[in-house]
Amino acid sequence: MAVSVADKVFALIKDTVEGQNVSLWDVRFVKEGANWYLRVIIDGENGISIDDCTSVHHAIDPILDEADPIDKSYYLEVCSPGLERELTREAHFEACAGEKVKLKLYKAKDGVKEFFGTLVSGNKDAVVVSIDDKDTEFLRSEISFIKLDDIDF
Repeated sequence: MAVSVADKVFALIKDTVEGQNVSLWDVRFVKEGANWYLRVIIDGENGISIDDCTSVHHAIDPILDEADPIDKSYYLEVCSPGLERELTREAHFEACAGEKVKLKLYKAKDGVKEFFGTLVSGNKDAVVVSIDDKDTEFLRSEISFIKLDDIDF
């Protein structure tokens, strides 16, 4: 299986980002309109400031320039995951077990595309969410997104 641009960049910058006293939450390489964006998403125990984003940007920019892991032009953005952070990596599921989540499917399951519940577990293949006190498993390939949800349900 080919390694994605985001995974290459994640491995390339992880130690440097964490050397800035923040953690590397995720890396995404996405096309929006005519432009490509490399989004480096960082997190910290007390949240993330603009200074944190600037510091990480300056630390990783020369690494990306030297390694040149992306064969097209792009904009580099460093940002926080926000309160309703999207869960994409196995480490996210482990860290967020017991949290309220919102999950959206590509195709409806039993006539429903959006689910709200409590994250039980997750891995590269599936996610288990407790909905109305019943554990329900969703294949990762079925999930459009799963993110933290602070709305009471």
